[in-house]
Parts: sequence; structure tokens; C-alpha cells
Amino acid sequence: MLIEQENIKFVHKQIKSTKYMKQGLLIDMDGVIYSGEELIFGADKFIKNLIDEDIPFAFMTNNSQRTALEVVRKLKGLGIKVEESHVYTSAMATGKFLSDQSPNGTAYVLGEGGLLSSLHDYGITLVNTDPEFVVLGEGRNFTLEMVQRAVDMILAGAKFITTNRDPSPKKPGWNNLGIAATTAMIEEATGRKAFVTGKPSPVMMRSARKFLGLETSETTVIGDTMETDIQGGVQMGYKTILVLSGISSKDRLGHYAFKPDMVASSVDEIKFPLAWWEGK
Repeated sequence: MLIEQENIKFVHKQIKSTKYMKQGLLIDMDGVIYSGEELIFGADKFIKNLIDEDIPFAFMTNNSQRTALEVVRKLKGLGIKVEESHVYTSAMATGKFLSDQSPNGTAYVLGEGGLLSSLHDYGITLVNTDPEFVVLGEGRNFTLEMVQRAVDMILAGAKFITTNRDPSPKKPGWNNLGIAATTAMIEEATGRKAFVTGKPSPVMMRSARKFLGLETSETTVIGDTMETDIQGGVQMGYKTILVLSGISSKDRLGHYAFKPDMVASSVDEIKFPLAWWEGK
């Protein structure tokens, strides 16, 4: 799409000018840059340093509700000034995937603004009958009746896509059921497993890297979650940095069969050049 091409062109200009030639970052947001509505200490300086040093980066978020512009506005409210070309969401990954699978295809969507906009941008027509795909994203505005309609469509042959399987935080007062729970409900009702496009799926991990204009050996992922950011990065052959400012704890790292290349308390501890950038 034209928008994507313009974004890639913008980031390629960054890559050509950086002193750390052909090295870039895919950065998770919640738990890395902010926690809820609070900025994590040092995150604003960290991002400013990336911009000042001309280090290519993109925020890689599983949240499919927000458009890139809405993400930019949220970050601005926290004191971080970036462009839309610095944002890559699971909604964007889903739109690209569907357009690759079925150019000008059709979809019935359980989701909100960012997902709807992305599918439209990639030429997917949103329909209420006989879709090729049923696409599930985060949201609070779809009803049980709409879920039942989605179930019937999947049973009739529509392919089931979910933007991610992020779990609910299981905290009292949380205002979202959680997409993992909604996905499981539809899977149980249809007997069909959802195809996941967001992290740690290779679909998003690969398309985010290409969005940034990097090769595998030039990509580092920064995240706070072993099961998504770090696992996805490891599976793709990227370097990975786990920050402990989100949900992962250092004492549980031994429970996993894989490990990050670096562990930091927060992004405030990350200094450049990274060890694996030496000689680049």
C-alpha cells in the first residue's frame, strides 16, 4: 500500500544516516515505555536518544484498537514525540497478511478503530455476510450476538484470524475481558483454531522487521514479556533484550527453554552501541 511504502522510505532514510549502520530496534510499549497511563522512568530520554543518534526503531504493539496516529498521540501525552512511521501494530500486520493471502478479500470484524482502519487501508472489504475471513481484535463494543454471528460464519467456512492471544491481566476492575478469552470462546464454539497474526507469530515479527527495512541480523527486539516479545524474537533469529519494568521477573527466566541476549531493569539501563553492534 502507498502508506506503507512511504513509511518504509522514511525509515530507510534513517538507516542510511545512522552511525550504527544497518542496526535497528523493534520496541514493545506497555511495560517497556509506559505502564498503564504512567511513563516508565527514563523511557522518554531513551527514545530521544534513539532519535538524536539516528537509530531506526519502531514500536511493535499487539494492541489492534489504536491507529498509528492514536499511538503517537498517547506517547505525546507522556512526553515522547515520534511519528506515525515509528509505529507498527498487530492491526497493520493483520491487514498486510490478509491482503497477501487474498487481495481485495472480505472480512467480518469483531474489533475497533485501528483494526478497521488497517483492513480498509489494505483493500479488505468489511462485510456482514459470507466473508472469507472472520477477524477478531480487542474491543468492548461487539456483542454476544455478533460473536454468535461470527461463529456461524466460521462454521460455514470462513477462516478465523485473531490479531493476538494476549491474556487478561486477571485484575479486579479490568475493563477488557481479554482477547485470549474471546478467542477461546469462539474456538470452543466452532472447533476451529484461530490463526494468530500478532506477536509472537512470525507473521508480525517478520512484517515489522520489513516495515523497518532491516535484515534478520540487523534487528533487536526489546520487550517485557518472555512469551511474546522475546520468544518471537528468538524464533526469528533476532537479538533480544528483556526489560524487567513490565510483567516478567528475573527469578522466572530459568523456567523457559530460551533466553534473551540481554536483561535490563528498564530501557534506562540500555546503552549504545549494543555489544553485538561492535564493528558494524
